Amino acid sequence: MESVLSRYENQITILSDYLEEFPETDEPVWILGRQHHLSTDKSKLLLDISARLWFTYRRKFSPIGGTGPSSDAGWGCMLRCGQMMLAQALICRHLGRDWQWEKHKKQPEEYHRILRCFLDRKDCCYSIHQMAQMGVGEGKSIGEWFGPNTVAQVLKKLALFDEWNSLAVYVSMDNTVVIEDIKKMCWSPAPSSSAAHSSAHLHRSALGRSKNAAGFCTGWKPLLLIIPLRLGINHINPVYIDAFKECFKMPQSLGALGGKPNNAYYFIGFLGNELIYLDPHTTQTFVDSEENGTVDDESFHCQQAPHRMKIMNLDPSVALGFFCKEEGDFDNWCSLVQKEILKQQSLRMFELVQKHPPHWPPFVPPTKPEVTTTGAELIESTDKLFELEEEFEILSV
Repeated sequence: MESVLSRYENQITILSDYLEEFPETDEPVWILGRQHHLSTDKSKLLLDISARLWFTYRRKFSPIGGTGPSSDAGWGCMLRCGQMMLAQALICRHLGRDWQWEKHKKQPEEYHRILRCFLDRKDCCYSIHQMAQMGVGEGKSIGEWFGPNTVAQVLKKLALFDEWNSLAVYVSMDNTVVIEDIKKMCWSPAPSSSAAHSSAHLHRSALGRSKNAAGFCTGWKPLLLIIPLRLGINHINPVYIDAFKECFKMPQSLGALGGKPNNAYYFIGFLGNELIYLDPHTTQTFVDSEENGTVDDESFHCQQAPHRMKIMNLDPSVALGFFCKEEGDFDNWCSLVQKEILKQQSLRMFELVQKHPPHWPPFVPPTKPEVTTTGAELIESTDKLFELEEEFEILSV
């Protein structure tokens, strides 16, 4: 481990001021399900934080919609936070939670492919262009600030067109997570032959996952679970604080979206009663991929001191995120919620129920709309899903 850390010496030197900002304490620091102790492993804490993908305001990208803004400064912070949460899910899916980033080190192709999903281009599936235009279908004009629930709904819709990552995105309603609905959605067969569907269904209990001839998973789809919450009226209710902090301890944690009105942050952990977050309010110049597909990634990792804020200063409107790659991860998450969140007899932060509430409309797993006029269904690469701006208007209705 010492030899690994020595390679990060320059990074640690750059961030040494950040270490000094932390108080001398025996309390652990929790970052997305991992525990760190300031007294013994400050360096590991630094490396863990700097490995998170950091998306900020950008300028000088192609105008959104052809004639719209070419920068998201001043309005895109919640969209950037949503990108960071989703990117963390994709990192966990392809590289694992304990993957570490090193400046100037060659990274696997999956890493660059993840980054390309978020570049500020209209043909990248989770770009600021796609998110802003999909937000129109959620009642948000391009250039208008999003709340946590809106960005969650946008990610849910965009994920339907992302075959490479093949995520099932579940956004809870009415502070309630329904186990039955999630299992139904995550076990929904991927688009393929009926034979592959049958095979996946027959062998799912034994194998858990299977792939069709094209390599797409026809078993459990990795789950991105987003829980929008309101933890008070004008200020966060102190009764929710312990449960909120417990969520950052869960190994499935993707942190939380929130902040203050019109000022969004991506919360990744906590120390005591202070939240640790990545701040998107830095405007950087648009970065595109190189001809070989790699991305100059230095500006996509925060090499400055991450910020902290007192939990009681948090706006009560937040969205929790969790990633469950396998069904066992989700079952484990349910057990943790039962133990740590639902032990509160009154004013629970959210509810976890087994069956779909009978007074709700029937649950139908979302599917990609048929877009016969664009030929999008014939495109194998999600990087080229949207070649024309007009296509998004069809997809967002």
